[in-house]
Amino acid sequence: MPGRAHAHDAGLDLVCVEATTIAPGARWAAPTGLAVAVPAGFAGLVVPRSGLARRHGITVANAPGLIDAGYRGELMVLLVNLGDSVYTVAAGDRVAQLVITPIWVGSPSEVAELPDVDTRGAAGFGSSGT
Repeated sequence: MPGRAHAHDAGLDLVCVEATTIAPGARWAAPTGLAVAVPAGFAGLVVPRSGLARRHGITVANAPGLIDAGYRGELMVLLVNLGDSVYTVAAGDRVAQLVITPIWVGSPSEVAELPDVDTRGAAGFGSSGT
């Protein structure tokens, strides 16, 4: 079962159930042996483990991976090796985290004009100055 390393952690650790090696630049779909039933109104986000990314360049290729409430297949973690060395994954290694979060399930609508609440968008991406 996925678990948290600490009581207040947001993510549940996902463990790989199969060993392999991942060459630099290569991708691999790591099987977890888990299937989940995410409740309606929520989504599962598969996110990288920061230690793997920092120490080895191993991250989730499609981060965050999205698990919709209707999905019932095995959770696979699409890992990519951005490092310079071959990385060995052992069965039982923690390879990612699963975060369950509420989502908006409304319908989009077209408007003639957006509400004027903040002008940062007019200056473009990254324009907040921080």
